[in-house]
Amino acid sequence: MKRSFIAAVVGLLIAPLLAIVLPGTASAHGWITSPSSRQDQCKRGVVQCGSIKYEPQSVEGPKGLRNCHGNVGRFSELNNDSMGWQVQDVSSSQAFTWRITASHATSTWEYFIGGTRVWSKSDGGARPPSTLTHNVNLGSYKGRQKLLVVWNIADTANAFYVCIDVNIR
Repeated sequence: MKRSFIAAVVGLLIAPLLAIVLPGTASAHGWITSPSSRQDQCKRGVVQCGSIKYEPQSVEGPKGLRNCHGNVGRFSELNNDSMGWQVQDVSSSQAFTWRITASHATSTWEYFIGGTRVWSKSDGGARPPSTLTHNVNLGSYKGRQKLLVVWNIADTANAFYVCIDVNIR
C-alpha cells in the first residue's frame, strides 16, 4: 500500500515536469516547400530560426494579417528580413507547392506582394490534398520581392501564413 502511494505521488510530481520539458505535438497544417519558403528554410536548417524548425506548418493566426509569423510570438523570426533568407529565382508565372499536413476546409488562397494581392483562388470550403500546387501569375513585378501567402480557413476565423523571398525574372 505504501509503495502504491509513493508511486502515485512520484507520478503526480513528474507529470507536470514532463509536460514542460517534452515538446508538444503541434496540430499540423501546411506550408510552401517549393520555391522554398521561410518556414521551409528553417525546417531544413538553411537558416537558424528557433522553434519554427520543428513546426513549419503551424503559422496560424487571425484572418486579415499581413505579416510572416501570423502574430505567433515564438515564430517572430519569420518577420526578420535580415535573417539571411535564401532568395528564390522565380518567373512571373510560377508554380508554388504546398505540403498540407492537416487538411482544413478552405475559403481562399491569397498571394501578396508589398500589400497588394496579386493572385487569389476561392475553394468554396473544399479540403486540399496533402500536396497542392498553385500556378500563380505574379503580374508585372520584377526583382527581389517578399511574397506573403495566406491560406484562409472556411470554418474558423483563422488563416495560415507563409513568406517567400523571391527574385522575379
